[in-house]
Amino acid sequence: MARRASRSRLRWLSASAGVLACLLLAAGCSSGSGFNGIYSIPLPGGANLGSHPYQVTAQFSDVADLVPQSAVMVNDVAVGRVTKIFLAPHSWTASVTMLVNGNVRLPANAIAEISQSSLLGEQYVALSAPPGITPAGRLLNDAVIPVARTTADATVEEVLGALSLLLNGGGINQLHTITTQLDAAMTGNEPQIRSLLVQLHTLLVNLNQHTGEIKTALDGLDTLSATLAKRDRQIGNALDNLTPGLKVLADQRAQLVAMLDSLHRLTGVAVSTINASQANLVSDLRELNPSLRQLANAGQSLPLALQVLLTYPFTNQVLQDVKGDYLNAYLSLQAAKGTTVIPPARRLKHKTRRH
Repeated sequence: MARRASRSRLRWLSASAGVLACLLLAAGCSSGSGFNGIYSIPLPGGANLGSHPYQVTAQFSDVADLVPQSAVMVNDVAVGRVTKIFLAPHSWTASVTMLVNGNVRLPANAIAEISQSSLLGEQYVALSAPPGITPAGRLLNDAVIPVARTTADATVEEVLGALSLLLNGGGINQLHTITTQLDAAMTGNEPQIRSLLVQLHTLLVNLNQHTGEIKTALDGLDTLSATLAKRDRQIGNALDNLTPGLKVLADQRAQLVAMLDSLHRLTGVAVSTINASQANLVSDLRELNPSLRQLANAGQSLPLALQVLLTYPFTNQVLQDVKGDYLNAYLSLQAAKGTTVIPPARRLKHKTRRH
């Protein structure tokens, strides 16, 4: 009986060794051909691909722990599997090739997401229509989903790693320090802090009510900046040529100060003079009032009279108001003391014939 048992064990070990050798041989033949080793062997109980599956390639920036033969799901239903994961040439983008059941219809702008079935479960690729966007077209064979439409959920390892970084010398100590300092700063200053919050609320309300004016001011500032940018050379020349002018002003500072001081004294004298002669100035202005009123009443008569006062012979504008054929002109001359005076009988009389 012992011999039979030992022979059975030898046979079982031989069979196990043969199976293991075949698996190793299959894994070794994966290089140099399209055979992907043990990952190319379909898993039992996988998704039904049907008779005419189509191939889809999705590009991810990070595939985490996704492996070939992982499930491809639509609405939490397995509709395909991952066949290949490789690095795209000349890039750091991972390409995931999938086979999807031909009866599954997806839009051409579908998205792909790497998710996890449970907290410690396997990862899979979820295909779906884009949320908030109208589906367009149909996802066909050899279609490519770009990186812009792919995402990957945070894995348990990433969450635990971030939590470990936070707890082990991360931001907890700094957070404790910040909390302690804030508590010390606010203790005894509650009324001031409350007033500050009320004023801040008022400021935000006013800013919200004047958003249009603020936008207009910013637009104007943008226009001004563009204008200044276009005239950068002229502004540079002006600033360069401003230096000599400033130097002249600096050299003549004493004269400018003396001029301003003299102007200050002149202003005082002028004010005192006006205050002293205020009554006389008002009286003179009142006496000028009748003359100015008569000049205003003369209207257009005064300019016309001044126009013909020293005009000889008279213009047609004067002669057109004369009735008859002649216009008499008399000239009287009076001499100073000791000179001859022309008698009135000898006054010059000139007749101008009207034309």
